[in-house]
Amino acid sequence: MRRVQVGLAALALILVAGTIGYVLLGFGVLDAVFQTVITVSTVGLATPHTLDTAGKIFTIAVILVGVGTALYTFTLTLEVLMDGHMRDLMRRRRMERNINHLSGHVIICGWGRVGREVARFLDNAGEQIVVVDRDGSRLTELGYPTVAGDVTDDDTLLRAGVERAATLVAALDTDADNLYVTVASRSFNADIHVIARARNGSSEAKLLRVGADRVVNPQRLGGDRMAAFVVHPNVVDFIDIVMHDGSLEFRLEELVVPVSSPLDGASLRSARVHDQTGALVLAIRRPDGTFSTNPSPETELASGDVLICVGTASQLEQLVAFARPG
Repeated sequence: MRRVQVGLAALALILVAGTIGYVLLGFGVLDAVFQTVITVSTVGLATPHTLDTAGKIFTIAVILVGVGTALYTFTLTLEVLMDGHMRDLMRRRRMERNINHLSGHVIICGWGRVGREVARFLDNAGEQIVVVDRDGSRLTELGYPTVAGDVTDDDTLLRAGVERAATLVAALDTDADNLYVTVASRSFNADIHVIARARNGSSEAKLLRVGADRVVNPQRLGGDRMAAFVVHPNVVDFIDIVMHDGSLEFRLEELVVPVSSPLDGASLRSARVHDQTGALVLAIRRPDGTFSTNPSPETELASGDVLICVGTASQLEQLVAFARPG
């Protein structure tokens, strides 16, 4: 762009200098401008005045300098336009190929404040992310695969790989758009896990009815969090650090007990989960959705149970390995 600017400035200078030169040769101002333009552009129109020897020599100089500068500037401008277009086209093609190879990824619909926070957390957790937003200018230089388009258009969801995605986060500005995205994503992928944002309390039940697995109301969540800081500030700080900050050694994690796992049919005491791995089981969620908090050592486990555990990263990795079938 700097070279283009220099070329345009040089071309403008030649036009001004040519106009002044022809005025000194006896042309009127308009005729001088006209003569300079037709000389530089080489259109071949008749000159408004008969040129004497000095005028011919000056015109030759204007042609040599002006035409060369004009061609140089035009070439640079065309190169910049084509280079930017081709670079953008290649970037989009490369991103489409990357998305086509993704499977089990998370699609975030809406790149607003909520979408940004979701992406930041998932990126820290090592999840594969595809961001979708109708405003393509908001998606530049993100570092994630992106799709620019209206998510209420089925083709946009297909370009984001909704058929192969594990989770979709509907974080759009309106409940109506989130409702549509929930229905559309469920129609393309019956197994996809849908988490939808709801601005109004009345929309929560509708989103659940049309297939959302979880519905989050940011206003209500923010109010609950503020109230929790009033009553239990240290507890909230601890959970925030464990879940989001990562500065503490401990982490909270969930683990689904697989079929034929050593934990399947065993009690916490007989499985010796803590002795074998060092991780602590804080709660168990049964397949029917009920929770067993602070389970006793005699609590029996079964396949499909979800263990809510706390421990260091290495302890949790040992627990995953310990629970693996075989």
